[in-house]
Amino acid sequence: MKKDNLKDQYRINERIRVREVRLVGDDVEPGVYSTSEALRMAQDQGLDLVEISPNAASPVCRITDFQKFLYQQKKRQKEQKAKSVKVIVKEIRFGPQTDDHDYNFKLKHAKGFLEEGAKVKAYVFFKGRSILFKEQGEVLLLRFANDLEDYGKVEQLPVLEGKRMIIMLSPKKVAVSPANPKPQVKKVITKPKPAEPTSEEKKEEE
Repeated sequence: MKKDNLKDQYRINERIRVREVRLVGDDVEPGVYSTSEALRMAQDQGLDLVEISPNAASPVCRITDFQKFLYQQKKRQKEQKAKSVKVIVKEIRFGPQTDDHDYNFKLKHAKGFLEEGAKVKAYVFFKGRSILFKEQGEVLLLRFANDLEDYGKVEQLPVLEGKRMIIMLSPKKVAVSPANPKPQVKKVITKPKPAEPTSEEKKEEE
């Protein structure tokens, strides 16, 4: 079904009903040709005349194997889809006077989010007169970023937006291949080399 939809996006050969087209591609002199001439050129090569840009003043066409062209387009779409990774943003909220227990609890969650590849949007919410503590909120967010430096990098420094001061952290990508795990550091304890006996000690032994 998807293949048919892609196929229907392009006009080919006799379905191209304009007076002239602009040819591009390999084995052809680029330029504007009458549609009938461009179609004859395609037929002489045993290929198809494919309209790739219908909205140009002279629609742009390419002489190619249409099935091969569809395959390449489908492959390109898959590659683009694979590259467009969905970005997940997790929010963590603090108060301007968050205690250590609550802070550490949220810090632990943030580490987990970053390890999973999600971004973290941490913010301090100022309610009412607590906006007077905005400097305290900024210190808290900077401390938060510092405690997460092994897991994420700062994408946006603390900025005040209305009643919220926000900082953005993105995950650090540390890929460890199973075939090449992180080497373990072994402690090597060397025993001191015994001292050479003195001339007097040698005489006693004799």
